[in-house]
Amino acid sequence: MPFDSLGAFVDALRKAGELHVVMARVDPHLEVSEITDRVVKAGGPALLFSNVKGSSFPVLTNQFGTHRRMAMALDAPDLDAAGQRIRELIAVTPPSGSLLGKVSGMLRFAPLANAIPKVVRSGGVQQVVATEPDLTKLPVLTTWPLDAGPFITLPLVITRDPRTNRNNVGMYRMQVFGPRETAMHWQRHKQGREHADAWGAKVPAAVAIGTDPALTYAATAPLPPLLDEFAFAGLLRGKPVELVRAKTVDLMVPAEAEFVLEGYVDNDDVRVEGPFGDHTGVYSMADRYPTFHIGCITHRRDPIYPATVVGKPPMEDAWLGKATERIFLPLLQAMLPEVVDMNLPVEGGFHNLAIVSIRKSYPGQAKKVMNALWGLGHMMMLTRVLIVVDSDVDVQNAREAAWFVLNNLAPERDIVMMPGPVDDLDHGSYSVAYGVKIGIDATRKDASEGYTRQWPPDMIMDEATRELVNGRWREYGLDKIERALVPDAWSGQGPRRGP
Repeated sequence: MPFDSLGAFVDALRKAGELHVVMARVDPHLEVSEITDRVVKAGGPALLFSNVKGSSFPVLTNQFGTHRRMAMALDAPDLDAAGQRIRELIAVTPPSGSLLGKVSGMLRFAPLANAIPKVVRSGGVQQVVATEPDLTKLPVLTTWPLDAGPFITLPLVITRDPRTNRNNVGMYRMQVFGPRETAMHWQRHKQGREHADAWGAKVPAAVAIGTDPALTYAATAPLPPLLDEFAFAGLLRGKPVELVRAKTVDLMVPAEAEFVLEGYVDNDDVRVEGPFGDHTGVYSMADRYPTFHIGCITHRRDPIYPATVVGKPPMEDAWLGKATERIFLPLLQAMLPEVVDMNLPVEGGFHNLAIVSIRKSYPGQAKKVMNALWGLGHMMMLTRVLIVVDSDVDVQNAREAAWFVLNNLAPERDIVMMPGPVDDLDHGSYSVAYGVKIGIDATRKDASEGYTRQWPPDMIMDEATRELVNGRWREYGLDKIERALVPDAWSGQGPRRGP
């Protein structure tokens, strides 16, 4: 069953043996971050710090930090199963004229109703209403030594487009300036920034902290503007998100969140924000961003404050990125049917490297796919390095993919240099948010693409010999080397991912 709140998810983690409660007194300044960093990199459990210096609220970290917990968050056995839900939704066809066809068609359309949020009159998030808010009472973490201060790292920033009334829920870090003020780090490519530009000086905003895990994930997802995050979370959960009207701003907020900060972003009040230790493994340097002014804080009676620590991978955000990879693969395939599979390696920070396999049927197809992917707006447009390989390459096996690319590459023929937008946090580009991206066509070539030689055949052992050796393996006295009995990527006969 989908989780209605962060508290319900925490209870499930506890029952599943995926939660460790730290009862020792800890400091939100660096200490919680160092503990979390070590546990994340060890593949350890979610952490609930129940005794945090300077605050009466417990802190939750590493809630998404393994494949199992990320799948649990989406109420799925694994991340591919979560992606399969999207595949089934986009495959829905109108019902036929027969009674049986109409009934079955209605059943197929039924999950789409979950995309419509349910408006309720009250919710747990408004059990306590503070009209004299004080952010210093929250256990906001300072995660790295050179950080400019404490940062809220899992905020769901809710805005509305004044032209269309469409909602957006984005995740933009927020440096705490004081009891009632933070920075709002929405970058130029983000939907929240577009809403801000449309409003002018003052932008009504609400920030939910601590929502059900599917909604928290949805706020990180690269959605097109026509699909808001409340709707997407409902589709993922298989259950509508419940919303309640905020107390002091004209916005709907998650009814079962832990905290909601209400106020406005002042585009005329621009301040220096940062540095901040980021997922790039270095500090994103100070820059100027607008200020969020808080007029009210509502929260549950016994709320949990969630936070994430970002830094050199692997970190917790690795699994948020992997969820995006598997969930959005069906959407890519709907637009580009030749795509077989996609890997966004953790080491690339998800927007620095993408490896895509395709069924190639005509010359130049790999380069066509590159251009299409870079043109997909928020989904892939910031990808710094894009590698395209043939369909028989397992892109999930980094060793196999690297071997294939490095052996097939002719730089003068296969590398595409494409100037365009890059991530604001990309410190390698020669200017902010603009640089050059690289595409690598590592597919096999023939005469249609100017390759005048004969492409050499792959080395694959014949099946009869493989079966002979499999049958005699114990006779050789090699029983303990079990892996050699199983075909792997290097044999050319290993298991393949993708449909």
